[in-house]
Amino acid sequence: MRATPEQVWDAITKPEFTAQYFYNSVIECTYEPGTPYRGLSADGEQEYVDGVVIEADPPNKLVTTWRALWAPELAAEPHGRVSWELEIAGEGVTQLTIVHDELEASPKTAESVASGWSFVLSGMKTLLETGKPLSG
Repeated sequence: MRATPEQVWDAITKPEFTAQYFYNSVIECTYEPGTPYRGLSADGEQEYVDGVVIEADPPNKLVTTWRALWAPELAAEPHGRVSWELEIAGEGVTQLTIVHDELEASPKTAESVASGWSFVLSGMKTLLETGKPLSG
């Protein structure tokens, strides 16, 4: 996407950005290994995702455990892992790779999130390249 790694990192880690492309979720986290990672509704009333930071190397890599909480059957499954890897792909261009793995014991979560990451990436790319969210 046409953005620096620092801009992409901010879009991943700052709630004012995530609220605009990540299903209206604000991310609450200090991004220190071992600390909680939480995705909350904009009003903070509902927790959608929880996990723990495994690795944070700004602006190159973020790895967290990740569990969906928006449905009871998903919340009952174990945490998976989400890795965000950023690489310079040209001047002012960053390649972002998201890998959501360790879902063997979480088949309902795997099915639920299968198409969601494409939506998240499309929304982030649009926001960073145009300054406007993809959807209303």
